[in-house]
Amino acid sequence: MEQTTTLTQHIQAAPEKVWSVITDIPGSAATLSGVEAVQLLTDGPYGEGTRWKETRKMFGRSETVEMWVDQVDPPRSTTVKAVQGGADYSTRFNLAPRDGGTDLTVTFGAEVAKPTAASRIMMALFGKMGLAATRKAFAKDLAEIAAKAESL
Repeated sequence: MEQTTTLTQHIQAAPEKVWSVITDIPGSAATLSGVEAVQLLTDGPYGEGTRWKETRKMFGRSETVEMWVDQVDPPRSTTVKAVQGGADYSTRFNLAPRDGGTDLTVTFGAEVAKPTAASRIMMALFGKMGLAATRKAFAKDLAEIAAKAESL
């Protein structure tokens, strides 16, 4: 049982500048208003295996999730994963040069590995509402990433 959503933001900055913003994990709390705190769990530059805990405010409450970089192809794409509450989350960022700037596309997917009857009912009832809130949060993140990259 999977749900996905995709959004794209055109940014008036080169892909390398956008890449530097989306891969600046320690600085993400300063860039993204939805991120309250970040705790790095690994040392070194951004790359496959980089892990951190991110605290975000969602649905009116703070939630901390451990995340990791699953795939990286600088400065074209990266995939970040997380597991929480029986669901696997995947967020893929794709950067494509266009008109002197960058199209940044984020694709977010949530998959419940072993859905129970109760989780199927909950997804049917609240899945669209949760996906709408997720889209709204990602739209805000994209606008804030654009503002930061355009200011570099």
